[in-house]
Amino acid sequence: MAGRAEFSLREALLSRVKGGTIKLFLAHPAFIIFGGVSLALVMLSLCAFVLLQSRRDAFDYSTETSRNVALIAQRDIVRNLELYSLSLQAVVDGFQDPEVMRLPVSLRRQVLFDRAATAKYLQSVAILDATGRVTIDANGDVPPQGGFEDREYFTVQRDNPDVGLYISAPLRPRLGKPELSIALSRRLTNHDGSFGGVAVMLVNEQYFRDLFSGLALGPNGSITLFETDGTVLMRSPNDGENADFKLNTPTNLLAASIEDDGRLVSIESPDGIPRLYVFKHFAEFPLVLSVGLAQKDIYAAWTHRTIWIGSLMVVFGLAFIGLSVLFARQLSQRARAEAELQMLARTDGLTGLSNRRTLDEILDGEWRRAKRSGAPLSVLFVDIDWFKAYNDTYGHQAGDDALIEVALSIVRCLRRPGGRAARYGGEEFLVVLPDTGPAAALVIAEKIHTSVRQLDIQHESGANGRISVSVGVASGTSESFADVAALVKAADDAMYQVKSTGRDKVLLYAMPSPAHNLSAA
Repeated sequence: MAGRAEFSLREALLSRVKGGTIKLFLAHPAFIIFGGVSLALVMLSLCAFVLLQSRRDAFDYSTETSRNVALIAQRDIVRNLELYSLSLQAVVDGFQDPEVMRLPVSLRRQVLFDRAATAKYLQSVAILDATGRVTIDANGDVPPQGGFEDREYFTVQRDNPDVGLYISAPLRPRLGKPELSIALSRRLTNHDGSFGGVAVMLVNEQYFRDLFSGLALGPNGSITLFETDGTVLMRSPNDGENADFKLNTPTNLLAASIEDDGRLVSIESPDGIPRLYVFKHFAEFPLVLSVGLAQKDIYAAWTHRTIWIGSLMVVFGLAFIGLSVLFARQLSQRARAEAELQMLARTDGLTGLSNRRTLDEILDGEWRRAKRSGAPLSVLFVDIDWFKAYNDTYGHQAGDDALIEVALSIVRCLRRPGGRAARYGGEEFLVVLPDTGPAAALVIAEKIHTSVRQLDIQHESGANGRISVSVGVASGTSESFADVAALVKAADDAMYQVKSTGRDKVLLYAMPSPAHNLSAA
Protein backbone atom coordinates (compact mmCIF):
# COMPACT_ATOMS: atom_id res chain seq x y z
CA MET A 1 0.00 0.00 0.00
CA ALA A 2 2.87 2.35 0.88
CA GLY A 3 4.53 1.68 -2.48
CA ARG A 4 1.31 2.33 -4.38
CA ALA A 5 0.77 5.52 -2.39
CA GLU A 6 4.29 6.79 -3.23
CA PHE A 7 3.73 5.95 -6.90
CA SER A 8 0.42 7.80 -6.90
CA LEU A 9 2.05 10.81 -5.23
CA ARG A 10 4.81 10.91 -7.86
CA GLU A 11 2.24 10.65 -10.66
CA ALA A 12 0.21 13.47 -9.16
CA LEU A 13 3.33 15.63 -8.80
CA LEU A 14 4.48 15.03 -12.36
CA SER A 15 1.03 15.70 -13.70
CA ARG A 16 0.91 19.02 -11.90
CA VAL A 17 4.29 20.21 -13.09
CA LYS A 18 3.94 18.91 -16.65
CA GLY A 19 4.62 21.84 -18.97
CA GLY A 20 5.45 24.05 -15.95
CA THR A 21 8.57 25.73 -14.61
CA ILE A 22 9.61 22.90 -12.26
CA LYS A 23 9.60 20.38 -15.13
CA LEU A 24 11.67 22.81 -17.21
CA PHE A 25 14.35 23.07 -14.54
CA LEU A 26 14.33 19.32 -13.86
CA ALA A 27 14.60 18.50 -17.55
CA HIS A 28 17.33 21.12 -18.20
CA PRO A 29 19.92 21.33 -15.38
CA ALA A 30 21.76 23.96 -17.42
CA PHE A 31 19.10 26.45 -16.34
CA ILE A 32 20.08 25.86 -12.71
CA ILE A 33 23.73 26.51 -13.57
CA PHE A 34 22.68 29.55 -15.57
CA GLY A 35 20.75 30.86 -12.59
CA GLY A 36 23.76 30.36 -10.34
CA VAL A 37 26.10 31.98 -12.83
CA SER A 38 23.70 34.92 -13.22
CA LEU A 39 23.71 35.42 -9.48
CA ALA A 40 27.50 35.16 -9.37
CA LEU A 41 27.85 37.67 -12.20
CA VAL A 42 25.55 40.12 -10.44
CA MET A 43 27.59 39.80 -7.28
CA LEU A 44 30.86 40.12 -9.17
CA SER A 45 29.54 43.12 -11.12
CA LEU A 46 28.47 44.90 -7.97
CA CYS A 47 31.77 44.08 -6.34
CA ALA A 48 33.73 45.24 -9.40
CA PHE A 49 31.73 48.46 -9.57
CA VAL A 50 32.40 49.23 -5.92
CA LEU A 51 36.11 48.41 -6.28
CA LEU A 52 36.48 50.47 -9.45
CA GLN A 53 34.71 53.37 -7.82
CA SER A 54 37.01 52.98 -4.85
CA ARG A 55 40.00 53.02 -7.20
CA ARG A 56 38.75 56.19 -8.90
CA ASP A 57 38.17 57.73 -5.49
CA ALA A 58 41.74 56.89 -4.50
CA PHE A 59 43.02 58.43 -7.72
CA ASP A 60 40.88 61.55 -7.32
CA TYR A 61 41.87 61.90 -3.67
CA SER A 62 45.56 61.58 -4.57
CA THR A 63 45.12 64.12 -7.36
CA GLU A 64 43.55 66.59 -4.97
CA THR A 65 46.23 65.89 -2.35
CA SER A 66 48.97 66.46 -4.93
CA ARG A 67 47.30 69.64 -6.09
CA ASN A 68 47.12 70.96 -2.52
CA VAL A 69 50.74 70.03 -1.86
CA ALA A 70 51.79 71.72 -5.10
CA LEU A 71 49.76 74.80 -4.22
CA ILE A 72 51.30 75.08 -0.74
CA ALA A 73 54.83 74.61 -2.08
CA GLN A 74 54.18 77.01 -4.95
CA ARG A 75 52.94 79.74 -2.65
CA ASP A 76 55.94 79.34 -0.36
CA ILE A 77 58.36 79.49 -3.30
CA VAL A 78 56.59 82.47 -4.86
CA ARG A 79 56.60 84.35 -1.56
CA ASN A 80 60.32 83.80 -1.03
CA LEU A 81 61.25 84.51 -4.64
CA GLU A 82 59.27 87.75 -4.48
CA LEU A 83 61.14 88.72 -1.31
CA TYR A 84 64.46 87.94 -2.98
CA SER A 85 63.33 89.83 -6.08
CA LEU A 86 62.36 92.89 -4.05
CA SER A 87 65.67 92.77 -2.22
CA LEU A 88 67.54 92.53 -5.51
CA GLN A 89 65.50 95.40 -6.96
CA ALA A 90 66.38 97.48 -3.90
CA VAL A 91 70.06 96.82 -4.64
CA VAL A 92 69.55 97.95 -8.26
CA ASP A 93 67.68 101.09 -7.17
CA GLY A 94 70.34 101.94 -4.60
CA PHE A 95 73.14 101.40 -7.09
CA GLN A 96 71.48 103.80 -9.52
CA ASP A 97 71.03 106.43 -6.78
CA PRO A 98 73.98 108.90 -6.99
CA GLU A 99 73.67 109.87 -3.33
CA VAL A 100 74.02 106.24 -2.23
CA MET A 101 77.01 105.70 -4.48
CA ARG A 102 78.77 108.75 -2.98
CA LEU A 103 78.70 107.19 0.51
CA PRO A 104 81.84 105.60 1.98
CA VAL A 105 82.40 101.98 0.91
CA SER A 106 81.32 100.30 4.15
CA LEU A 107 78.29 102.53 4.62
CA ARG A 108 77.33 102.19 0.97
CA ARG A 109 77.49 98.41 1.26
CA GLN A 110 75.21 98.47 4.30
CA VAL A 111 72.69 100.69 2.51
CA LEU A 112 72.69 98.62 -0.67
CA PHE A 113 72.46 95.22 0.97
CA ASP A 114 70.48 96.05 4.09
CA ARG A 115 67.37 94.09 3.02
CA ALA A 116 69.27 91.27 1.37
CA ALA A 117 71.48 90.66 4.38
CA THR A 118 68.52 89.46 6.47
CA ALA A 119 67.18 87.00 3.88
CA LYS A 120 67.39 83.35 4.87
CA TYR A 121 69.27 80.90 2.61
CA LEU A 122 71.00 83.84 0.92
CA GLN A 123 74.65 83.03 0.09
CA SER A 124 75.83 86.20 -1.58
CA VAL A 125 74.77 89.44 -3.25
CA ALA A 126 77.05 91.36 -5.56
CA ILE A 127 77.14 93.96 -8.30
CA LEU A 128 79.12 93.16 -11.44
CA ASP A 129 80.26 95.79 -13.90
CA ALA A 130 79.83 95.56 -17.67
CA THR A 131 82.95 93.38 -17.94
CA GLY A 132 81.77 90.84 -15.36
CA ARG A 133 84.04 92.06 -12.53
CA VAL A 134 82.69 92.38 -8.99
CA THR A 135 82.55 96.02 -7.96
CA ILE A 136 80.50 95.72 -4.77
CA ASP A 137 80.12 92.58 -2.65
CA ALA A 138 77.72 92.14 0.29
CA ASN A 139 80.24 89.91 2.07
CA GLY A 140 83.01 92.48 2.42
CA ASP A 141 84.37 95.88 1.54
CA VAL A 142 87.00 94.41 -0.76
CA PRO A 143 85.35 92.69 -3.74
CA PRO A 144 86.77 89.29 -4.80
CA GLN A 145 89.02 89.05 -7.81
CA GLY A 146 88.11 87.26 -11.02
CA GLY A 147 85.58 87.67 -13.77
CA PHE A 148 82.10 86.30 -14.07
CA GLU A 149 81.42 87.28 -17.64
CA ASP A 150 80.99 83.61 -18.63
CA ARG A 151 78.16 82.97 -16.19
CA GLU A 152 74.73 82.49 -17.73
CA TYR A 153 73.09 84.96 -15.36
CA PHE A 154 75.52 87.60 -16.70
CA THR A 155 75.35 86.80 -20.42
CA VAL A 156 71.55 86.60 -20.45
CA GLN A 157 71.21 90.05 -18.86
CA ARG A 158 73.89 91.49 -21.13
CA ASP A 159 72.32 90.18 -24.34
CA ASN A 160 68.63 90.67 -23.43
CA PRO A 161 67.78 94.16 -22.15
CA ASP A 162 64.15 93.29 -21.34
CA VAL A 163 64.62 89.96 -19.55
CA GLY A 164 63.86 91.42 -16.10
CA LEU A 165 64.44 89.00 -13.23
CA TYR A 166 66.39 85.98 -14.47
CA ILE A 167 66.46 82.67 -12.57
CA SER A 168 69.44 80.50 -13.47
CA ALA A 169 69.98 76.77 -13.44
CA PRO A 170 71.69 75.33 -10.32
CA LEU A 171 75.38 76.24 -10.24
CA ARG A 172 78.48 76.10 -8.08
CA PRO A 173 79.07 79.71 -7.00
CA ARG A 174 82.47 81.40 -7.06
CA LEU A 175 81.23 83.77 -4.39
CA GLY A 176 80.44 82.64 -0.86
CA LYS A 177 80.15 78.97 0.07
CA PRO A 178 80.72 76.36 -2.66
CA GLU A 179 77.22 74.93 -2.33
CA LEU A 180 74.72 74.48 -5.12
CA SER A 181 72.85 77.73 -5.59
CA ILE A 182 70.39 79.39 -7.89
CA ALA A 183 71.27 82.85 -9.16
CA LEU A 184 68.71 85.65 -9.38
CA SER A 185 69.94 88.53 -11.50
CA ARG A 186 68.78 91.90 -12.77
CA ARG A 187 70.30 94.14 -15.41
CA LEU A 188 71.95 97.44 -14.56
CA THR A 189 71.33 100.06 -17.23
CA ASN A 190 73.34 103.21 -17.70
CA HIS A 191 71.70 106.60 -18.21
CA ASP A 192 72.27 106.32 -21.96
CA GLY A 193 70.51 102.93 -22.04
CA SER A 194 73.69 100.88 -22.44
CA PHE A 195 74.54 97.78 -20.42
CA GLY A 196 76.04 98.76 -17.08
CA GLY A 197 76.42 95.43 -15.36
CA VAL A 198 74.41 92.95 -13.32
CA ALA A 199 73.08 92.74 -9.78
CA VAL A 200 73.18 89.08 -8.77
CA MET A 201 71.87 87.23 -5.72
CA LEU A 202 72.79 83.60 -4.95
CA VAL A 203 70.12 81.58 -3.14
CA ASN A 204 71.22 78.34 -1.51
CA GLU A 205 69.47 75.33 -2.99
CA GLN A 206 69.09 74.04 0.55
CA TYR A 207 65.94 76.17 0.74
CA PHE A 208 64.21 73.87 -1.74
CA ARG A 209 65.57 70.77 0.00
CA ASP A 210 64.17 71.90 3.32
CA LEU A 211 60.84 72.83 1.75
CA PHE A 212 60.44 69.61 -0.20
CA SER A 213 61.60 67.36 2.64
CA GLY A 214 58.74 68.65 4.78
CA LEU A 215 56.07 67.55 2.29
CA ALA A 216 54.37 64.16 2.76
CA LEU A 217 54.47 62.45 -0.62
CA GLY A 218 54.53 58.79 0.38
CA PRO A 219 57.45 56.32 0.24
CA ASN A 220 57.96 56.73 -3.52
CA GLY A 221 56.67 60.26 -4.16
CA SER A 222 58.65 62.94 -5.90
CA ILE A 223 58.51 66.69 -6.38
CA THR A 224 60.36 68.62 -9.06
CA LEU A 225 60.81 72.32 -9.70
CA PHE A 226 61.87 73.08 -13.24
CA GLU A 227 61.90 75.92 -15.70
CA THR A 228 59.68 75.91 -18.75
CA ASP A 229 62.65 74.95 -20.94
CA GLY A 230 63.10 71.72 -18.93
CA THR A 231 65.97 72.83 -16.67
CA VAL A 232 65.54 71.16 -13.28
CA LEU A 233 66.17 73.49 -10.34
CA MET A 234 65.45 70.90 -7.65
CA ARG A 235 64.16 67.35 -7.45
CA SER A 236 63.23 65.34 -4.38
CA PRO A 237 64.24 62.61 -3.90
CA ASN A 238 67.50 63.91 -5.32
CA ASP A 239 69.36 61.47 -7.59
CA GLY A 240 72.70 63.23 -7.36
CA GLU A 241 73.83 66.83 -7.25
CA ASN A 242 73.95 67.46 -10.96
CA ALA A 243 73.60 71.13 -11.80
CA ASP A 244 73.22 70.34 -15.49
CA PHE A 245 70.50 67.70 -15.13
CA LYS A 246 67.58 68.22 -17.48
CA LEU A 247 64.43 66.31 -18.25
CA ASN A 248 64.69 64.19 -21.37
CA THR A 249 63.45 66.25 -24.30
CA PRO A 250 60.82 65.82 -25.49
CA THR A 251 58.98 64.28 -22.52
CA ASN A 252 55.32 63.79 -21.80
CA LEU A 253 55.63 65.77 -18.58
CA LEU A 254 57.40 68.74 -20.15
CA ALA A 255 55.09 68.78 -23.18
CA ALA A 256 51.98 68.64 -21.01
CA SER A 257 53.14 71.04 -18.34
CA ILE A 258 54.05 73.95 -20.62
CA GLU A 259 50.44 74.24 -21.79
CA ASP A 260 48.51 74.63 -18.55
CA ASP A 261 48.04 73.30 -15.05
CA GLY A 262 46.87 69.69 -15.06
CA ARG A 263 47.80 66.11 -14.35
CA LEU A 264 49.52 63.27 -16.15
CA VAL A 265 50.24 59.60 -15.43
CA SER A 266 53.69 58.85 -16.79
CA ILE A 267 57.22 57.59 -16.12
CA GLU A 268 59.51 60.63 -16.05
CA SER A 269 62.17 59.95 -13.42
CA PRO A 270 65.33 57.84 -13.71
CA ASP A 271 63.99 55.32 -11.16
CA GLY A 272 61.33 54.23 -13.67
CA ILE A 273 58.45 54.40 -11.16
CA PRO A 274 55.05 55.21 -12.71
CA ARG A 275 53.62 58.25 -11.00
CA LEU A 276 50.64 60.53 -11.11
CA TYR A 277 52.08 63.99 -11.79
CA VAL A 278 50.20 67.15 -10.92
CA PHE A 279 51.90 70.31 -12.12
CA LYS A 280 51.28 73.97 -11.44
CA HIS A 281 52.58 77.00 -13.28
CA PHE A 282 54.02 80.08 -11.61
CA ALA A 283 52.24 83.11 -12.95
CA GLU A 284 55.04 85.39 -11.78
CA PHE A 285 58.04 83.31 -12.91
CA PRO A 286 58.86 80.90 -15.77
CA LEU A 287 58.67 77.92 -13.43
CA VAL A 288 56.62 74.75 -13.15
CA LEU A 289 56.21 72.67 -10.00
CA SER A 290 55.48 68.97 -10.48
CA VAL A 291 54.26 66.75 -7.64
CA GLY A 292 54.36 63.03 -8.38
CA LEU A 293 52.71 60.32 -6.29
CA ALA A 294 53.72 56.74 -7.12
CA GLN A 295 50.84 54.64 -8.37
CA LYS A 296 51.77 51.80 -6.04
CA ASP A 297 51.45 54.20 -3.11
CA ILE A 298 48.14 55.56 -4.37
CA TYR A 299 46.61 52.12 -4.71
CA ALA A 300 48.33 50.34 -1.80
CA ALA A 301 45.27 50.29 0.47
CA TRP A 302 42.97 49.66 -2.47
CA THR A 303 45.07 46.69 -3.58
CA HIS A 304 44.94 45.12 -0.11
CA ARG A 305 41.17 45.56 0.07
CA THR A 306 40.72 44.23 -3.47
CA ILE A 307 42.69 41.06 -2.72
CA TRP A 308 40.65 40.38 0.41
CA ILE A 309 37.25 41.02 -1.20
CA GLY A 310 38.25 39.34 -4.45
CA SER A 311 39.32 36.19 -2.65
CA LEU A 312 35.90 35.94 -0.97
CA MET A 313 34.16 36.43 -4.31
CA VAL A 314 36.27 33.71 -5.90
CA VAL A 315 35.25 31.30 -3.14
CA PHE A 316 31.55 32.11 -3.63
CA GLY A 317 31.74 31.95 -7.42
CA LEU A 318 34.19 29.08 -7.86
CA ALA A 319 31.44 26.57 -8.81
CA PHE A 320 30.37 28.77 -11.75
CA ILE A 321 33.67 30.24 -12.95
CA GLY A 322 34.12 27.83 -15.83
CA LEU A 323 30.81 28.69 -17.45
CA SER A 324 31.37 32.38 -16.75
CA VAL A 325 34.71 32.29 -18.55
CA LEU A 326 33.23 30.49 -21.53
CA PHE A 327 30.32 32.90 -21.65
CA ALA A 328 32.63 35.91 -21.51
CA ARG A 329 34.82 34.43 -24.20
CA GLN A 330 31.85 33.89 -26.50
CA LEU A 331 30.65 37.43 -25.96
CA SER A 332 34.12 38.74 -26.65
CA GLN A 333 34.41 36.76 -29.86
CA ARG A 334 31.00 37.95 -30.97
CA ALA A 335 31.80 41.58 -30.20
CA ARG A 336 35.09 41.27 -32.08
CA ALA A 337 33.37 39.75 -35.08
CA GLU A 338 30.71 42.47 -35.09
CA ALA A 339 33.37 45.18 -34.87
CA GLU A 340 35.29 43.66 -37.76
CA LEU A 341 32.12 43.37 -39.83
CA GLN A 342 31.23 46.96 -39.09
CA MET A 343 34.72 48.12 -40.05
CA LEU A 344 34.59 46.10 -43.28
CA ALA A 345 31.19 47.59 -44.07
CA ARG A 346 32.46 51.19 -43.73
CA THR A 347 36.02 51.05 -45.11
CA ASP A 348 37.70 50.11 -48.32
CA GLY A 349 39.44 46.78 -47.82
CA LEU A 350 42.51 47.69 -49.87
CA THR A 351 43.36 51.28 -48.89
CA GLY A 352 41.72 51.53 -45.47
CA LEU A 353 39.93 54.73 -46.51
CA SER A 354 36.20 55.25 -46.16
CA ASN A 355 34.21 53.36 -48.77
CA ARG A 356 31.52 54.69 -51.08
CA ARG A 357 28.72 54.02 -48.59
CA THR A 358 30.49 55.87 -45.80
CA LEU A 359 31.39 58.66 -48.21
CA ASP A 360 27.71 59.23 -49.02
CA GLU A 361 26.99 59.60 -45.29
CA ILE A 362 29.89 62.04 -44.88
CA LEU A 363 28.83 64.14 -47.83
CA ASP A 364 25.21 64.24 -46.69
CA GLY A 365 26.14 65.24 -43.14
CA GLU A 366 28.65 67.91 -44.19
CA TRP A 367 26.26 69.38 -46.74
CA ARG A 368 23.47 69.69 -44.16
CA ARG A 369 25.91 71.29 -41.73
CA ALA A 370 27.13 73.70 -44.42
CA LYS A 371 23.52 74.67 -45.18
CA ARG A 372 22.87 75.47 -41.53
CA SER A 373 26.05 77.48 -41.01
CA GLY A 374 26.46 78.98 -44.46
CA ALA A 375 30.12 77.87 -44.42
CA PRO A 376 31.83 76.75 -47.65
CA LEU A 377 32.33 73.09 -48.48
CA SER A 378 35.04 71.86 -50.84
CA VAL A 379 35.43 68.56 -52.66
CA LEU A 380 38.54 67.22 -54.39
CA PHE A 381 38.23 64.55 -57.08
CA VAL A 382 41.56 62.72 -57.40
CA ASP A 383 42.22 60.32 -60.27
CA ILE A 384 45.44 58.40 -60.93
CA ASP A 385 46.61 59.10 -64.47
CA TRP A 386 46.87 56.24 -66.94
CA PHE A 387 46.20 53.69 -64.20
CA LYS A 388 44.88 50.99 -66.54
CA ALA A 389 48.12 51.19 -68.50
CA TYR A 390 49.99 50.88 -65.21
CA ASN A 391 48.09 47.70 -64.34
CA ASP A 392 48.66 46.27 -67.80
CA THR A 393 52.39 47.04 -67.61
CA TYR A 394 53.28 46.16 -64.02
CA GLY A 395 50.50 43.82 -62.94
CA HIS A 396 47.54 44.11 -60.60
CA GLN A 397 49.61 43.53 -57.45
CA ALA A 398 51.76 46.53 -58.30
CA GLY A 399 48.56 48.44 -59.04
CA ASP A 400 47.19 47.61 -55.61
CA ASP A 401 50.45 48.74 -54.01
CA ALA A 402 50.28 52.00 -55.94
CA LEU A 403 46.69 52.59 -54.80
CA ILE A 404 47.74 52.11 -51.19
CA GLU A 405 50.68 54.52 -51.54
CA VAL A 406 48.50 57.18 -53.17
CA ALA A 407 45.84 56.76 -50.47
CA LEU A 408 48.43 57.20 -47.72
CA SER A 409 49.82 60.24 -49.50
CA ILE A 410 46.36 61.82 -49.65
CA VAL A 411 45.75 61.20 -45.94
CA ARG A 412 49.11 62.74 -45.01
CA CYS A 413 48.11 65.95 -46.79
CA LEU A 414 44.86 66.36 -44.83
CA ARG A 415 45.67 68.70 -41.94
CA ARG A 416 42.37 70.58 -41.67
CA PRO A 417 39.92 69.48 -38.96
CA GLY A 418 37.16 67.32 -40.39
CA GLY A 419 38.92 66.58 -43.66
CA ARG A 420 38.04 63.07 -44.87
CA ALA A 421 39.26 60.96 -47.77
CA ALA A 422 37.43 58.06 -49.41
CA ARG A 423 37.97 55.69 -52.28
CA TYR A 424 35.34 56.61 -54.84
CA GLY A 425 35.97 53.64 -57.08
CA GLY A 426 38.81 52.05 -59.01
CA GLU A 427 41.64 54.56 -59.14
CA GLU A 428 39.48 57.52 -58.08
CA PHE A 429 39.47 59.15 -54.65
CA LEU A 430 37.27 61.85 -53.17
CA VAL A 431 38.35 64.30 -50.47
CA VAL A 432 35.77 66.23 -48.42
CA LEU A 433 36.95 69.52 -46.82
CA PRO A 434 34.40 71.19 -44.52
CA ASP A 435 34.68 74.93 -43.78
CA THR A 436 37.17 75.27 -46.64
CA GLY A 437 37.02 77.87 -49.38
CA PRO A 438 38.47 77.55 -52.89
CA ALA A 439 41.87 79.05 -52.04
CA ALA A 440 42.53 76.67 -49.15
CA ALA A 441 41.13 73.74 -51.14
CA LEU A 442 43.54 74.50 -53.98
CA VAL A 443 46.45 74.54 -51.56
CA ILE A 444 45.52 71.07 -50.29
CA ALA A 445 44.95 69.81 -53.82
CA GLU A 446 48.40 71.03 -54.87
CA LYS A 447 49.91 69.32 -51.83
CA ILE A 448 48.26 66.03 -52.84
CA HIS A 449 49.40 66.47 -56.43
CA THR A 450 52.99 67.18 -55.37
CA SER A 451 53.00 64.46 -52.71
CA VAL A 452 51.96 61.78 -55.21
CA ARG A 453 54.66 62.85 -57.64
CA GLN A 454 57.22 62.71 -54.82
CA LEU A 455 56.32 59.05 -54.28
CA ASP A 456 58.47 58.56 -57.38
CA ILE A 457 56.60 55.42 -58.49
CA GLN A 458 57.85 54.42 -61.92
CA HIS A 459 55.22 54.49 -64.69
CA GLU A 460 56.36 54.33 -68.31
CA SER A 461 53.13 55.90 -69.56
CA GLY A 462 52.94 58.52 -66.82
CA ALA A 463 54.09 62.11 -66.69
CA ASN A 464 57.88 62.20 -66.57
CA GLY A 465 57.85 58.43 -66.20
CA ARG A 466 56.18 58.52 -62.77
CA ILE A 467 52.72 58.02 -61.38
CA SER A 468 50.78 61.29 -61.18
CA VAL A 469 47.24 62.38 -60.40
CA SER A 470 44.67 64.70 -61.91
CA VAL A 471 42.76 66.68 -59.29
CA GLY A 472 39.46 68.44 -59.80
CA VAL A 473 38.44 70.99 -57.17
CA ALA A 474 34.95 72.32 -56.48
CA SER A 475 34.08 74.70 -53.70
CA GLY A 476 30.95 76.56 -52.74
CA THR A 477 28.04 76.98 -50.38
CA SER A 478 24.45 75.77 -50.41
CA GLU A 479 23.63 78.88 -52.43
CA SER A 480 26.19 77.96 -55.12
CA PHE A 481 24.98 74.40 -55.75
CA ALA A 482 21.56 72.82 -55.64
CA ASP A 483 22.73 69.85 -53.60
CA VAL A 484 25.85 67.94 -52.65
CA ALA A 485 25.57 65.78 -55.75
CA ALA A 486 25.98 68.90 -57.88
CA LEU A 487 29.09 69.85 -55.90
CA VAL A 488 30.60 66.39 -56.42
CA LYS A 489 29.74 66.51 -60.12
CA ALA A 490 31.46 69.88 -60.39
CA ALA A 491 34.66 68.41 -58.94
CA ASP A 492 34.28 65.45 -61.29
CA ASP A 493 33.85 67.79 -64.28
CA ALA A 494 36.96 69.70 -63.25
CA MET A 495 38.90 66.45 -62.99
CA TYR A 496 37.77 65.34 -66.46
CA GLN A 497 38.72 68.74 -67.81
CA VAL A 498 42.23 68.10 -66.45
CA LYS A 499 42.33 64.69 -68.10
CA SER A 500 41.21 66.14 -71.40
CA THR A 501 43.91 68.82 -71.32
CA GLY A 502 46.92 66.69 -70.55
CA ARG A 503 46.45 65.33 -66.97
CA ASP A 504 48.93 65.71 -64.08
CA LYS A 505 47.64 69.02 -62.67
CA VAL A 506 45.01 70.67 -60.50
CA LEU A 507 41.96 72.50 -61.80
CA LEU A 508 39.32 74.55 -59.96
CA TYR A 509 35.74 74.36 -61.14
CA ALA A 510 34.18 77.71 -61.91
CA MET A 511 30.47 78.39 -62.03
CA PRO A 512 29.13 78.57 -65.60
CA SER A 513 29.39 81.99 -67.19
CA PRO A 514 29.22 83.36 -70.72
CA ALA A 515 33.01 83.46 -70.92
CA HIS A 516 34.08 80.10 -69.54
CA ASN A 517 33.12 77.15 -67.38
CA LEU A 518 36.39 76.19 -65.81
CA SER A 519 39.49 78.05 -64.71
CA ALA A 520 42.86 76.50 -64.08
CA ALA A 521 44.33 76.53 -60.61
